[in-house]
Amino acid sequence: MSKKVATLITNLFEDVEYTEPARAFKEAGHQVITIDKQSANEVTGKKGETVKIDKGIAEVNPADFDALLIPGGFSPDLLREDDRFGEFAKAFIQEGKPVFAICHGPQVLIDTNLLKGVDMTGFKSIRNDLKNAGANYKDEEVVVSKNIVTSRTPDDIPAFNREALKLLAN
Repeated sequence: MSKKVATLITNLFEDVEYTEPARAFKEAGHQVITIDKQSANEVTGKKGETVKIDKGIAEVNPADFDALLIPGGFSPDLLREDDRFGEFAKAFIQEGKPVFAICHGPQVLIDTNLLKGVDMTGFKSIRNDLKNAGANYKDEEVVVSKNIVTSRTPDDIPAFNREALKLLAN
């Protein structure tokens, strides 16, 4: 069954942390919908990859999606300037919907205030931020904690995609 994956993304995202999971999800028959502050604009990754934005954050409702993807790079930190992104992500965790965050992506999840006791990983520089948010930081290529899948770096993408696709298949 095809699932709709909301993707929170803006400029300076880590290119392959969006392109690789998005390709894997689409190949498995799922839809990937990109969300930024404004729809119809184009964002550029750290290495030059461009992505067209499908929806602005004001136009979307978490109830209309089955899962959430948050690629890393500087994008998550830029998105956090707007509280609506953390609120959007919070709904997925509360509803038990799959949440996929890689590298710096878990930064957006910190703003949900729902990470207490959750096993997670992320880029090394955010490990203390995750611990301070109550998460149990693990230095592993992929960590699955109930509905949340996290990974550290682009090197972890194969494991990240494998676990994300397992959750999407349910």
